[in-house]
Amino acid sequence: MGTVSGLKSEDCSIIALDKFIQATRDSGYKSTAAALSELVDNSIQAGASRIAISVLAVGSDENRAIEVTVSDNGRGMDPFTLRQSLRFGGSTRFDDRTGLGRYGMGLPNASLSQARRVTVYTWQSTSNESQTSRSRANVRDTPLRVYMTYLDVDEIVRAQMIDVPRPVVTKSPPPECAGASGTVVKWTACDRLDNRRISTIVRKAEAELARRFRHYLWKKLKLTINGEALQGFDPLYLNSQAEFRGASQFGDELEYEVPVSPDTSNRTGKVRIRFSELPVHAWHKLPNEEKRRIGISRGGGVSVVRAGREVDYGWFFMGSKNRENYDDWWRCEIQFEPVLDEAFGITHTKQQIRPLPHLIEAISPDLETTARALSSRIRRAHLEARAGERFSESEKTASERERLLKPLPKKVAPAAKALMNDLRKSNPALRSRAKENGRRYRIIEASVKDRSFFSYGREGDQLVLVINPDHPFYRDIYKPLLDSEDVQEQQLRAKLELLLLAAARGEAALSDRSSSAPRQRLEWSHALAAFLNDR
Repeated sequence: MGTVSGLKSEDCSIIALDKFIQATRDSGYKSTAAALSELVDNSIQAGASRIAISVLAVGSDENRAIEVTVSDNGRGMDPFTLRQSLRFGGSTRFDDRTGLGRYGMGLPNASLSQARRVTVYTWQSTSNESQTSRSRANVRDTPLRVYMTYLDVDEIVRAQMIDVPRPVVTKSPPPECAGASGTVVKWTACDRLDNRRISTIVRKAEAELARRFRHYLWKKLKLTINGEALQGFDPLYLNSQAEFRGASQFGDELEYEVPVSPDTSNRTGKVRIRFSELPVHAWHKLPNEEKRRIGISRGGGVSVVRAGREVDYGWFFMGSKNRENYDDWWRCEIQFEPVLDEAFGITHTKQQIRPLPHLIEAISPDLETTARALSSRIRRAHLEARAGERFSESEKTASERERLLKPLPKKVAPAAKALMNDLRKSNPALRSRAKENGRRYRIIEASVKDRSFFSYGREGDQLVLVINPDHPFYRDIYKPLLDSEDVQEQQLRAKLELLLLAAARGEAALSDRSSSAPRQRLEWSHALAAFLNDR
C-alpha cells in the first residue's frame, strides 16, 4: 500500500531493531557466568570435548579493555549455519529437545548482554581437501578456511546493520582457531561484565560453571578458564570425582512419572530426586571462611538439572517448610527429562524454573517430608557435636606433651601418607590448616579398610589418629565411654585416647626403621576382635 501524499511514511515493522537490541541487553542474564553458560551449551551441543574460556585485558593502561573468548573443538559450522547462529531465534535446531538449546537465542542474546560486539569464527574438516593440503594444515595446526561474521550494537543503533553480515573467509584468524574443526566466539567492547577486575570475573565464573556443568565435567569434558581446568563441584558432596566430598546419600532415589501438562496425561517424563546429608561431626568445627569457600554456608537448597545441566538452584518444592540455618547441611538434586520443560517452566535463558501446579502437587509432599526429617536429624547432630567436642581435650594434652618426646622422623610411611591424603578429601578441617592453635594431633572416626581398631595418617609433624567405628572394641568399650556423662568414665575415655595416640605415634616413630609395626597392629586388632566378638 502507498502512503498519503504529504504525510511521513510510517514504520510498521514488527521489531524496531535499534530499540530491540538495546532493550534486550538489559534483560535475561543474572551474571556474566550465566551468559558464558549459553556459549558452553552451544559447544557441548556441537560435540566439543575441550572448551577454553579466556578473560584478558587488552590495550594500554589508558585504554585498557577486557575481552572474553570462548573456543571449542566441536564440529564447527558451515557459512549458512554460522549466519543463522547470530540471528535471534535463528537456530537450525529450533525446539529440538535432544540437546541443551531450543530457541536459538543463546549466542546473540548472551553475547550482547555483556559486550557491544560479538565476532564468531568457525571452521570444519573438509573431506575434499587434498592429502597435501591436510598435511600442511596439520603441521601448522591452523585451519585452511575459517569463516567469520559478527554483530555490533553500535552499527545496529546507527542503522548501519540490519542483517547479519554474510560470513567471509578471514585471512588472519585468531590463534585460538586451531585443530580440525571448532568455533571461537569473541566478545569485545565489553561494557556489561559483572566486574572490572578480571580475577573477580574469573573466580565467580569458575564457581558457577563448575557446579552448572558438573555432570559433563565428570564425563571428561575439559573446560578451562584462563588455562585452569575446572573440576566439577558437587553441591551434594557425593561424587568421588569432586574436589569436596564426604556427604552420604539419604534414603533411596525417588522417581516420578509426571505428565507434560495436566491436560495430556498420555505424555509423561521422568523426574529423579536424591538427597544427601553432610557430615556434621566432621565439618561443624570448620572456620566460617572455610565453610563459605567449600559452599556449606548459605549453600543449602535444591539443584534442578535438565539433561545433565543445572538450570536453577534454590528453595523449591518445600511446601510450607521455611528455610533454616540447619538446612545448609543437607542437599537435594532433581533431574528431569527435557520433555518436561513446560512443566518446570524453563525460561529460554535456562537460568530459572517456574514449575506448574501439577508438578508441584506431584513431588512437593515427599520433598517437604524428607526435608523436615533431614533438618531434624541435623539439628540433633549439631547439638551432639557441640555437647561432645569429643576429642579436643586429648588432642590438646598430646600436643602439649609433644615437647617431651624426640621429634618424629622426617620420612613418613607411604601408607600413612596415603591415608592422610584420603582423609583430607573427606575432612576439610584437615585441609584448612595443618595445625590449629598449635595442635599437632587430631582424632577422627572413620572406617578403616584393613579392619584395624585404629590407624593413623601423617603429614609433616601432624598426626591424625583414626578410630574405626566398625571394630568390636569401639562398640563394646569405647562407644559407651564416649556416650557416658559420668565424669570418671569421661576421664577414662580421654586416657584411652591418649593410649591410642601414643601407639600411633610409636608406630610413626619406627616408620623409617621397621615395616613390622603395621602388621603387628593389624594382628593385634584381629585378635582383639576375636576375643571380644560374641556375635
